[in-house]
Amino acid sequence: MKDGVLGQLALTFIAMSLGAIGGANAVVPEIHQQVVTLHGWLNDTTFANLFAIAQAAPGPNVMFVSLIGWHLAGPLGLVVATVAICLPSSLLTFGVSRIRRRMMEAGWLKLLQTALMPIPLALMAASALIMAQAADHTLLTVVVTLGTALFVAFTNRNPLWALTAGGVLGGLTFLFAGA
Repeated sequence: MKDGVLGQLALTFIAMSLGAIGGANAVVPEIHQQVVTLHGWLNDTTFANLFAIAQAAPGPNVMFVSLIGWHLAGPLGLVVATVAICLPSSLLTFGVSRIRRRMMEAGWLKLLQTALMPIPLALMAASALIMAQAADHTLLTVVVTLGTALFVAFTNRNPLWALTAGGVLGGLTFLFAGA
């Protein structure tokens, strides 16, 4: 990996951290744009795989950024990427929460909170679209993605049922395609 990748990782994820309204999953499209399209650090498949590993593992959703750092620059890359994505937004949240506590009853603040609500929802929807585009390369994966989305949208069941069904279907496909 080129010299200076740690600095580029830090700058990239600091910027993402400050725009992550709704959490790290809200900026997945921009992270994809930066690490796949702009810098060429990863390809679509690797990006989707790292994201899937992080989502399947217990812990915070932001772990996929740590995995990107690890993939690019080993343990030091993991630390740099994790600190860069977590620290700026944490400090900003801490500062804003102190101000918010003092102005909790202000009408304009309640209006602002209501007005900002669609932003993280739209960012998360864009994230889902980017991940589907990065991961869905066959008709089967498109069908599984659409089926999972419909299952989650129209049932009250735990999404892990859809994840399990997709995993079983993928395993069966691998088993029979390899035979």
